[in-house]
Amino acid sequence: KSGKGVASAEVAASGAGGKKPNALQQPLQPSQELAVVVGKDPLPRGEVVSKVWDYIRKHQLQNSDNHREILADAKLEAVFGTKKVTMFEMNKHLAQHLK
Repeated sequence: KSGKGVASAEVAASGAGGKKPNALQQPLQPSQELAVVVGKDPLPRGEVVSKVWDYIRKHQLQNSDNHREILADAKLEAVFGTKKVTMFEMNKHLAQHLK
């Protein structure tokens, strides 16, 4: 029983033989606005999200009353287009800044 689960998990993790990176692993070029926060070099989407969260934590941009809400500073407002976004909306805004 446990052997089956391990094998199927390994196949899923390899991503069809590991030939082509999946969407989260594909390096994408950040826009000029997003590059101010994450750097100018192409990064996988997952790493972009991680760096944005590091920036949010470093600059204490989470609403202390509602941790799902991000209160954008000038740099993030240029990316989000608004002063406040929820953590669920953030990825939609980031996608518009990645090519």
